[in-house]
Amino acid sequence: MKLKKALDQAKAQREQQNPAPVPNPDKATDLSLGTNSTSEQDGIWKAPAYNRSAVTKLDPKIVEKNRGVCLTPDHKEIERYKILRTRITNIARERRMRTIMVTSPNKSEGKTVNCINMGLTFAKAMKQTVLLVDCDFNGQDIHRYLGIESKASLIDYFMDGVPLQDLIVWPGVEKLTLISGARTINESSELLSSNMMAKLVKEMGERYDDRYVFFDAPPVLGHAEAISLAPRMDGILMVVEAGKTTKTDVKESLALLPKEKFLGFLLNKQTA
Repeated sequence: MKLKKALDQAKAQREQQNPAPVPNPDKATDLSLGTNSTSEQDGIWKAPAYNRSAVTKLDPKIVEKNRGVCLTPDHKEIERYKILRTRITNIARERRMRTIMVTSPNKSEGKTVNCINMGLTFAKAMKQTVLLVDCDFNGQDIHRYLGIESKASLIDYFMDGVPLQDLIVWPGVEKLTLISGARTINESSELLSSNMMAKLVKEMGERYDDRYVFFDAPPVLGHAEAISLAPRMDGILMVVEAGKTTKTDVKESLALLPKEKFLGFLLNKQTA
């Protein structure tokens, strides 16, 4: 009994001298997918737990209707996304490639559905996680395309100071989380070009080595938002629609984006 009492006193003394840290909701831990995906003790990669994210299951029927082909393994289009995933991961071995912007020259050319499919494809790879971030503040679509009810988004983070951990949603897909909501604003270029956004993108990209962050950005032409966001990214993918996007629009869009960031094109609605 004396030994147990002595051990208890020693433990209490250690805890008093080294109290457990109190989490700060305004710090970078807000960007966590849940618990850390890497064990600090044994160095073994582990899939994250989603105890810090809101859980809202996606609707497979709505995803299928919106051409979310990478949710299930029986679509032939998946191989195209896997090829692109391999190319990007190969680039990532040579230089940092964690934050990737998906855009298009014009509206309604398929950038959002391709952003989602890229996220789903990367989430299926071994030992990495994915965060989808909706940055098209004029009309956020990621949550709608997945059949998810979500009101809060990055707009609430910028405008009202809502902590990021309150914005992150887990849609029930292993290793995939997202930020997307119903709120919109007309003028968003100031937000996307701000120092606050620059710090946020940097933190998202550097917080975990096993995470890719895909940003669904506004179209390039006729808007300043994508041009403002592009320099913050590690890489840029451009979606073009077969039979709709013109060569002139492609050339004009490329001229407005940093060449060293450009990764390639995604051809939408390919028939052959």
